Amino acid sequence: MFRLSTPLVFAELGWMAMAVVDTMFVGRVSAEAMGAVSLGAMLFYTLGVFASGLLLGLDTLIANAFGAGERDDYHRSFVNGVWLALFLIPTVMTMVWFLTPRLATFGIDPGILDAARPYIRALNYSTAPLLLFFAFRRYLQAVGGVRPIMFTLISANVVNAIFNWLLVFGNLGLPRLGAEGSGWATFISRIYMMAVLGLVILRRDPGLLQASWRPYFPRLRQLLRLGIPAAGQIGLEFGVFATVTVLVAKLDAVSLAGHQIALTTVSTTYMMPLGISSAAAVCVGQEIGRGDPSGAARSGWVALGIGAMLMCASAVTLLTIPQLIARAFTSEGSVVAAAVNLLRVAAFFQLFDGLQVVATGALRGFGDTRTPMLCHFVGYWLIGLPLGALLCFREELGAVGLWVGLSIGLILIGVALLAIWRHTASGLHAEARMMSRTRSSGMPIV
Repeated sequence: MFRLSTPLVFAELGWMAMAVVDTMFVGRVSAEAMGAVSLGAMLFYTLGVFASGLLLGLDTLIANAFGAGERDDYHRSFVNGVWLALFLIPTVMTMVWFLTPRLATFGIDPGILDAARPYIRALNYSTAPLLLFFAFRRYLQAVGGVRPIMFTLISANVVNAIFNWLLVFGNLGLPRLGAEGSGWATFISRIYMMAVLGLVILRRDPGLLQASWRPYFPRLRQLLRLGIPAAGQIGLEFGVFATVTVLVAKLDAVSLAGHQIALTTVSTTYMMPLGISSAAAVCVGQEIGRGDPSGAARSGWVALGIGAMLMCASAVTLLTIPQLIARAFTSEGSVVAAAVNLLRVAAFFQLFDGLQVVATGALRGFGDTRTPMLCHFVGYWLIGLPLGALLCFREELGAVGLWVGLSIGLILIGVALLAIWRHTASGLHAEARMMSRTRSSGMPIV
């Protein structure tokens, strides 16, 4: 688990570092520019990450086939994952284009809106390389090729930082584009990421060139059967934070800037258990493919233990040095104060955030993507968001009230998914005991 998850944790941190770099660059422009990046990223990623979630079925299908040694089968899954990504690209771009003008109906600060529109337009052009990168990544990690993913995401930060420096501030004679420049820097870095992983796959597995590249609709249906609930869960999670971002934007630019700093920070800590979650999905899936349900259960529990330890350390960090974290993003005292209050709230849900995301990965490796979706719907949308809105507007707690409500919802999700994985692991151990008894009796295993 450590061998597989460590590069994936660094890969996820590299992914998040790109957002941190974007925020740090535009934070030196203005609070409006930072708010525009927060608002625009939430709109784009709610749609883009939902679409990428439809590719998460590749984790289960490729890992199962790889564990069983069925090379042609996992090639077929990869090919159809690429086709699925290609089908999704125009859909996502059209939806982003359609929704962008409608942000004005939410009563958002005009200065933030003016900076957000060109930023979203630049991000929208990155849809194609983003979704193809996701398909390439799912394939590589499901067959154990995690180091190239880590290298690609870490090195992409250098590309992103260089073009942020050039385009946000207008260095070397280039136009000073502010928030929009950050969007174009992201676009360029995603082309780099897609190209690098594509070359790695061709060098690692040249047999893919001889595979049939025609879409195979039964496999596409399998991917969607697993991917739609997984995408729904991700969409619910990103959607609730997008909604909170819009609600905070109705308060003032300082609250929104503080919210963006806190959200970027907790999204960074979330990347650690997210990497472990991907490793859990692969390990559980491969063990099931090998016919070892007891090994699959052990993999899930080991992943949960590692995730819990990391997120406890994260909680201590957020409680002890929130001002130092906030000042890394901005020197404006009012924004720092707003961010510190939110970081202290976030410290109390770190452990449960880690448990829920790792349990989600372990369940995905088992083939269960519906249960996490239902838990996130109830925890976030039926409990957390209504409670947060009540505390924010009726009790006049502002952004802190929204974060308290979401924290309560997240704690409930973490507890529920931990209990569900415990039940699933017990079933896997029972299956292993039955297989052992069947072997010892000499009866064939069906």
